[in-house]
Amino acid sequence: MAAWRKTGLGLALVVLVADQLSKWWVLNFVMAPPKVIEVTPFFNLVLGYNRGVSFGMFHAGSDIGRWALAALALAIVCALTVWLWRAGSTWLGGAIGAIIGGALGNVLDRVRFGAVVDFLDFHAAGYHWPAFNVADMGITMGAAVLIWDSVFGHKTDPNQED
Repeated sequence: MAAWRKTGLGLALVVLVADQLSKWWVLNFVMAPPKVIEVTPFFNLVLGYNRGVSFGMFHAGSDIGRWALAALALAIVCALTVWLWRAGSTWLGGAIGAIIGGALGNVLDRVRFGAVVDFLDFHAAGYHWPAFNVADMGITMGAAVLIWDSVFGHKTDPNQED
């Protein structure tokens, strides 16, 4: 198996496991009962359930919406998996893998809880960034690397094996 595939699949698994473990810990220990925990002057642990997509857009209040968003995410994961197989570089494979792992983590939440569990809350001067989770970090970092790669054109190694 090509190095970029191993990297992508490995990073997908790391993001998925870290996401699910962090949500398990928050739900079962930190937020039992739910509360706001001030960690620093600009960061809190909170408990939120996102029934939409990023930042609560396209709020899916019904079971149909919940399953539609989960199905859409799985379709995107399938497309990303095809892209991962064709990636050609470890850099690109890792980025795609991070997105896959994050998407799968959030899909598991939709299936289990009907919404995505968010708990990381950054704020400054009374303004709060929407709460997010480890899966969202994987998706965001992977997307940032994909954008970087598309702008600056990471070259593939012609000597890399499939």
